[in-house]
Amino acid sequence: MDNHLFSLSSSLSKWPFHKVLIANRGEIAVRIIRTCRILGLKTVAVYSEADRDALHVKLADEAVCIGPANANSSYLNISAIITAAELTGAEAIHPGYGFLSESADFAQACETHQIKLIGASSAVIRLLGDKEQSRLTMKQAGLPVVRGSAHTITTLSDALEQAEEIGYPLMLKASAGGGGKGMRIINSPEEMKAKFGTAQEEAMASFDSNEMYLEQYLAKPRHIEVQIVADQYGNVVALGERDCTIQARHQKVIEEAPALVVPPKTRDEMLRRTERAVAQLHYEGAGTIEFLYNRDGSYYFMEMNTRIQVEHPITELVTGADLVELQLRIAAGAELSKRHVQTRCFALECRVNALTPGKITALHLPGGQGVRVDTALYQGYTVPGNYDGMIAKIIVYGDRRQRVLQQMQAVLDETVIGGIQTNLDLLVQILQEPDFQRLTTTVNWLDDLEGRS
Repeated sequence: MDNHLFSLSSSLSKWPFHKVLIANRGEIAVRIIRTCRILGLKTVAVYSEADRDALHVKLADEAVCIGPANANSSYLNISAIITAAELTGAEAIHPGYGFLSESADFAQACETHQIKLIGASSAVIRLLGDKEQSRLTMKQAGLPVVRGSAHTITTLSDALEQAEEIGYPLMLKASAGGGGKGMRIINSPEEMKAKFGTAQEEAMASFDSNEMYLEQYLAKPRHIEVQIVADQYGNVVALGERDCTIQARHQKVIEEAPALVVPPKTRDEMLRRTERAVAQLHYEGAGTIEFLYNRDGSYYFMEMNTRIQVEHPITELVTGADLVELQLRIAAGAELSKRHVQTRCFALECRVNALTPGKITALHLPGGQGVRVDTALYQGYTVPGNYDGMIAKIIVYGDRRQRVLQQMQAVLDETVIGGIQTNLDLLVQILQEPDFQRLTTTVNWLDDLEGRS
């Protein structure tokens, strides 16, 4: 942990909260519990009936069942989570990523009940959750943006009207969240009619909101994102950038840091412009600004995620920062004191996804020099089919990208997850592809590759 990023003493007596409820599940819940334990903070896990035997339930100091397997009745149930916090005396809630992590209504409920949310305020989340307002705000703050719809969309007729004004091709998105949920590429009015309803249903199931958004679609960009942390006093620090171009159906699969396709001058400009833009938002906590990056060096703001990202480990490894600790300390009143963060290595993350639910009958996860694994798996655990399929993140880091790629192939080859089907073979295939090795991929590359298979 880079202790120069903040100035707050680590003494537990200094903390305004002493017990943290984790409003999430899986590996991110385990990840948050681990850092809380290091800091001497007590933890409360919440779980659905499907997660009764989950690892985060076993590791937390306390655990509360908040409903049945369906996410809308459990992990998206704001009143159940607030009640769990009040019953256990948790003064703070960490939302992780996904579920309620970008819900302004959840942030508002925490504020109403005087529970500290480890993250941004409800007003800021609401502003940035409105894709059009977010785009306008960032444009006014000096970031380049792509054309988008004038307001959020709830009907097909409105979508068709807005699409005519922007022009095809378009990206249809869920306004209330990310992660590829509710996202579709639209090339014509006929495709809009065919895809709008299912995309909206997916958005409703994932984020409990049917509001959609349209933006100009750039055909062959890369996906570059900047990680920031901001304290309560207006200080913003960019902790470098990540290349998240390898995606399947708008879901990230492999991420790397730093983004070697971005020239140093452009990188510095992107980081400084991002810091200045976020400083105008009165933002607090960790956040990520996502850009579409073209081969000519131009880049465009897409959206800001007001939460920690799935791929945060690669930023931690290349900067030495513990992002969850930074989130907690900022929420406790820490003041950021370091403006420039040096990149110290190269890191690559592979997301391991379960393709089928089932019981883990055999498990061997890699280790050794330069390897980190974030997971909630254990042998005998039954992976439920009710939630996102990601079950582990395998991260390799070292001084050179080519060496890291070779080591990642070796550790994936030794990984054993028995009893279910996974995407391990696909991950190895991607690493061996010449386009991936040469950094010539685009955000559509993996979909095209799978289409040819």
